[in-house]
Amino acid sequence: MNFPISRRLAVAGLMMAAAAGLSFGFAVPASAQTVDEIKAKKKLTVGMLVDFPPFGITTSDGKPDGYDADVAKLLAKHMGVDVEIVPVTGPNRIPYLLTNKVDLLVASLGITEERAKQVTFSKPYAAIEIGLLAPKKTAIKGPEDLSGKRVGVTRASTQDQSVTAAAPKDARIMRFDDDAGAVQALLSGQVDALGISNVVAQQIKKMAPQNDYEMKFVLRSQVQGIAMRQNQDALLKWVNDFVDTVKNNGELNAIHQKWLGTDLPSAVKS
Repeated sequence: MNFPISRRLAVAGLMMAAAAGLSFGFAVPASAQTVDEIKAKKKLTVGMLVDFPPFGITTSDGKPDGYDADVAKLLAKHMGVDVEIVPVTGPNRIPYLLTNKVDLLVASLGITEERAKQVTFSKPYAAIEIGLLAPKKTAIKGPEDLSGKRVGVTRASTQDQSVTAAAPKDARIMRFDDDAGAVQALLSGQVDALGISNVVAQQIKKMAPQNDYEMKFVLRSQVQGIAMRQNQDALLKWVNDFVDTVKNNGELNAIHQKWLGTDLPSAVKS
């Protein structure tokens, strides 16, 4: 069966690269903003990527949607205000925040030490995971079960590094020049399992539901946080309390199930 994956996966790869990129050199002073000030204006303004499915997309009528959009709407609902979602890009996310164009970022922003010098992060609300995808019937529970198996990866990628470090010496790691080639190898049965991100894995499962793929185990996680300007202690406490609340009451898990088809990753739950 022929699957039109090359274009979709190439675009997804570019979007993931943009979302993972760091922002430097924008340490612009910004005045503190409180929860009370947001409530007074009756609107929460949130910066969000709209080209990073399933976290951020644009609907056919031009409205932001996706995992991050649902989290932003839930934030506003709990705060008792309206929400305005402002489309941002990977490079301009942090500048938009630091120059007061938005109140918060719910923009697939990975928590890193470098970014934490510019912004303050909430507790994790999402994560991108690198793991092993294979048919449910394939007996793989951990790296040791890759012994003797053919494992596909994209050459020189994060998943290549992660699988190479974890797999037994007798695993046959098959490296492909791009994600499309690696995915096609899984779909055609050329490999037994595939090292891939949970974002691309979800797209594969949608494209080939008859193959009953599942993520067997996670090799690496990059957690994402809601970002705000520094020295906003009261706002940080409110957002962290919100994240704890929606984790505990199941609202965040429902959003994750809706957009990624799985429960919240352990890196987010902890």
